[in-house]
Amino acid sequence: MDRPWDGRRLHFVGIGGAGMSGLALVAKQLGASVTGSDRSGGSPYAARLREAGIEPIVGHDAANVPAGAEVVYSTAVGPENPERAAASTELHRADLLAELTRLRPTIAVSGTHGKTTTSSMLVHALRGSGADPSYLVGGEVRSTGSNAGWGTGEWLVVEADESDRSLLKLDRRVAVLTNAELDHHATYASQRDVEATFREFLAAADDAVVWDRPDLVALADGRVWPFDAAPALSPGGSAFDFDGVAVRLSVPGAHNALNAAAALTAIRAIGGDVAAAAAALRDFSGAGRRFEHIGTTPEGALVVDDYAHHPTEVLATLEAARTLAPRRVVAVFQPHLYSRTKHSARAFGVALAHADLPVVTEIYPARERAEDYPGVSGRLVAEAAADAGHGKRVAWLPDFDSAERFLRAELREGDLLLTLGAGDVDALGRRLVGPGRTPGG
Repeated sequence: MDRPWDGRRLHFVGIGGAGMSGLALVAKQLGASVTGSDRSGGSPYAARLREAGIEPIVGHDAANVPAGAEVVYSTAVGPENPERAAASTELHRADLLAELTRLRPTIAVSGTHGKTTTSSMLVHALRGSGADPSYLVGGEVRSTGSNAGWGTGEWLVVEADESDRSLLKLDRRVAVLTNAELDHHATYASQRDVEATFREFLAAADDAVVWDRPDLVALADGRVWPFDAAPALSPGGSAFDFDGVAVRLSVPGAHNALNAAAALTAIRAIGGDVAAAAAALRDFSGAGRRFEHIGTTPEGALVVDDYAHHPTEVLATLEAARTLAPRRVVAVFQPHLYSRTKHSARAFGVALAHADLPVVTEIYPARERAEDYPGVSGRLVAEAAADAGHGKRVAWLPDFDSAERFLRAELREGDLLLTLGAGDVDALGRRLVGPGRTPGG
C-alpha cells in the first residue's frame, strides 16, 4: 500500500469520537505516526484504535502532544483546550479529511438525516459488488466492523458534515444530498441559509445525487441524478423496485429504503454494478447506533438504540419500530444541545407523542453551556409531548438512575424500548439489558 504520510506526526484531540477515530485509523494506514487523547477511556471506538496500535490517552494535557506533531481538533474542541494551546501547528479535522478527498475520487454524502446509513450502505454495496472502497463514516459499518478504512479500490466514500459547514472543504466527484432541514441553529440563521450551503456543496461536484423533491432538485445544477423509493414495508424490512432491479432490505422503515435508493443512485452515477450492489444490500444490517439492537431486558423487552436527534428522525424511527409489531413502543429521548431543544421542543413533542409511552431525560449539552440558555431543559420536550399526546402519560426523568428505576418497573415482554438521541442515552439501554443479554452475548 502507498504510504504518502510516512514521517508525518498527527495528534488527535478527542480521538475517541466517531469522526476523529476514523481519521486516526486511516492516517495510521497511510503511514503517519498517530497519537491522541480523549476525555474518557470509554469510547466505543477505543478498541478499534487499540487494535491498530493507537492507545488513546485519557484526559487532556499539554504534555500529551508529541514534539513536532500537528494537532488535529474538531469544532467541539475549543481553543482553551491545553493540547490545542500547546500546538505549534493546528489542523481542523475537516482540513485533514479534505486532504484525503484529494487522494482519491470521492463520493461525499450529506443531508440533515441519513448521512451515516447512506454512507454505510454505499460501502457495503460497493464491497458486495467486488469493489474495495476507502471510507470514513460517522458510525460503525457493521459488515466491516469499523467506521473507516483505506481500501485498494478507486473510490473514497465520506460522510460530509453540514453542522459547521465543513462539507464545503471537501473535494467531491459525486455529491449526495439526502434532505435539507434546519437542524444546527448555532450555525445556520434560517432554512434559506441551509439551502445556500447545500447548493454550494452540490455545485462543486461532477454529479449531484438528490432526493427527488422539487425544492431539493432545484438546489442542483449540472448533471443531476434524482432518487426516490416507494417501498412495501414488512416487519423488520422493506422491498422496492429500483428501475427494474428488485431491492430487499432487512433494516426497517421507509427512510431506509430512501437511503438505499440514494446509495444505489450514487453507484449508478459512477458506472458501478447496480444489480450486484442491490443484491449486496439484502444482508446490510445497519450502522452503529442506527436502529441497533442492544438486546433484551430480563423482562423480555427488546431494546433498540438510534442516534435520532431531530424531530423528523425521531418520527421516522418510531414508524420503523411499529413495523416490528411490538406490544408497546416505549421511547426514551435524550435531547441533544440546548440550542436545538430551544428551537425544536414543540416539534420533538409532536414526534414523541407517536410512542405509546414517551420518556424524556435531561439535555445532553455536548459543547454548549446551560447558563447560555436560561429556562431551556428537557422538561420543555416532555411538556410538549404531553400536550401533543392529549392526555397520554409522559415521563420526565432527568437522570439515568431515575429513568432506569422507572423502566425496570414498567417494561414487559413484547415491549420495544427505543433509546433515542445523539448523546450517551445508549448507555441507559445497555444498563437495562445487563450483561449476557446483548446480541450474541
